[in-house]
Amino acid sequence: MGIRFDFVRGEGPAIENPIQSEADIDRVRRFDPREALSYVLDAIGQVQRELAGRVPLIGFAGAPFTLASYAIEGGHSSTFAHTKALMYGAPAAWHRFCELLADVVADYLVAQIEAGVDAVQVFDSWVGALNARDYREFILPHTRRIFDVLSNYGVPTIHFGVGTGAILGELREAGGQVIGADWRTPLDEAWQRIGFDRAVQGNLDPTLLLGPLDRALAATDDVLARAGGRAGHIFNLGHGILPSTPLEHVQALARYVHQKTRR
Repeated sequence: MGIRFDFVRGEGPAIENPIQSEADIDRVRRFDPREALSYVLDAIGQVQRELAGRVPLIGFAGAPFTLASYAIEGGHSSTFAHTKALMYGAPAAWHRFCELLADVVADYLVAQIEAGVDAVQVFDSWVGALNARDYREFILPHTRRIFDVLSNYGVPTIHFGVGTGAILGELREAGGQVIGADWRTPLDEAWQRIGFDRAVQGNLDPTLLLGPLDRALAATDDVLARAGGRAGHIFNLGHGILPSTPLEHVQALARYVHQKTRR
């Protein structure tokens, strides 16, 4: 899209030329993911051939707020001050940018579906920085635009955000057959806010895997108990696996959940 970036070890994406004005937004361009990201689509085909149907392959992409905030802040932020200043100060330009991001993300995920993924997940890692009113005004229409496009392709769709306890209802409204819940909200409370007609994903605190395994498994029992055996719960961490997590703890957790939920 013309926004140059690199991955900095231990920090994540770092933008070389952060967006600072409406003029910067006007220079952002859309692209065809089937050409510019063909290597990703080729990798999907290679992985599916190796998996040979043993487990489903999930495709994913960032959501408009998270992508916009990286592009504007230049990396991760604790306040998202630059992002919100542009959002509040130039709402027309903000919506134009997010509309473009939504179109690109939707097209990219459709390309992944065409390449063979079995489900897709939209990650909004930083959207917890917004309250419900701002989410509804500045983000919901654009994220819903993505899920509206995906609804035509017959694959399960997952919508995940971090710090979203206050906007779970709005996330549901924005779309996704499965709504992710992070570890800050107990699973039963989160599911009640989302609605029992949607599946949920979550929500063990990922830092528990850094400590004694018995504590992590006890917390796992709590998550499963709160799910109550109801259909539609996908057990998962409340966010990503931390780089320092012992692999054997991840493997033990997966075995434990399979054992506890086997029918």
